[in-house]
Amino acid sequence: MKYLDFVNLKYKPKKSDVVCEFYVEPRGISLKKAAGAVAAESSIGTWTEVATMHKYIEKLQANVFEIKGNSVRVAYPQKLFEPGNMANILSSVAGNVFGLNELKNLRLEDIQLPRKLVKSFKGPRYGIDGIRRMLRVEKRPLIGSIIKPKLGLKTSHHAKVAYNAWIGGCDIVKDDENLSSQIFNVFSKRIVQTLKMRDLAERETGKCKAYMPNITAETDDMIRRAKFVKDRGGRYAMIDVFTAGWSALQTMREHNFGLVLHGHRAMHAAITKNPKNGISMKVFAKLLRIVGIDQLHVGTGVGKMYETKQEVLENVDALKSKMHGLKQTMPVASGGLHPALLPKIVKLFGNDVIIQMGGGIHGHPRGTRAGATAARQALYATINKISLGEYAKKHKELAAALKKWY
Repeated sequence: MKYLDFVNLKYKPKKSDVVCEFYVEPRGISLKKAAGAVAAESSIGTWTEVATMHKYIEKLQANVFEIKGNSVRVAYPQKLFEPGNMANILSSVAGNVFGLNELKNLRLEDIQLPRKLVKSFKGPRYGIDGIRRMLRVEKRPLIGSIIKPKLGLKTSHHAKVAYNAWIGGCDIVKDDENLSSQIFNVFSKRIVQTLKMRDLAERETGKCKAYMPNITAETDDMIRRAKFVKDRGGRYAMIDVFTAGWSALQTMREHNFGLVLHGHRAMHAAITKNPKNGISMKVFAKLLRIVGIDQLHVGTGVGKMYETKQEVLENVDALKSKMHGLKQTMPVASGGLHPALLPKIVKLFGNDVIIQMGGGIHGHPRGTRAGATAARQALYATINKISLGEYAKKHKELAAALKKWY
């Protein structure tokens, strides 16, 4: 079969099809032929005629059914994919096709999986509603912090910083993405000491607090670490989803430890940032939700991350829109945030968001506890429609934060 045999603009996608939208820029061939090359390489085709191509195989071919400008939509028969195997799905629609010489640029912009494939995965165990029940926070956004500096703190100092953030008003404290089990802060000791500080903060405040330890490692080690956290009263496990890999994520969800799975997206921009090549974060958000991530970083629309507000909203929609009965994944805003930005964040995300601030809490002129208090004051003012400037007149922590960052 030739590339053009995979272009059928009269084809009507079936409900059982996997449908992908690509941005395609050809190199030395027509756009139509390039679109066919995408469909061929990501399904049953190859670069030349082969004697092993039987008629029954042709029924499994992908079909380009729409070409609008450089936007190309492709439908794949469901039988091409193994249920419950996300590595297989991505190896097909986003595998060798990116290396084709006939393509100058290729970007997977969107993907729709049919019900049978979606239901072959577990999806989030907790999702937004379950997280709110666990933390006993019904409506408002959740305030979180990342321990800073991200690397180098001794275990005792790490736990103390977490305690100060919780006491100041944070609901959640998490490890940074590159803190694992380094010699200066060994994983097992960090879990024991930080959860001890969490328990103390809960007793002193009467509020539920959460710690998200980074368990990312070789898969067997991740399993051991998740059990260690669970056995010591932990409620969360954080995973660097891109560096850990899809199979590791599925393994963690299948084991069903009862932990909320927090997805950090370290390394994503190497794949998602180029608007003409790679894979959109929206695609990954959908697939990570399907696999079973309960919370996921999606950008901020403000702060230090590159994504536009529209891209962030698309990521959020991927986590919250109806998807064959899956629970909603909680969006996480993180990256260059501080109390003065809370009105913009809440306006963009609404109430269903975890607002993570690292430097924006620990960089407060009066330290971590005051920084966390300033964040809660900014949130209170925002959700009660009080200007931050007005509220800061009687709240010194917020006033100091605004003076530094506003």
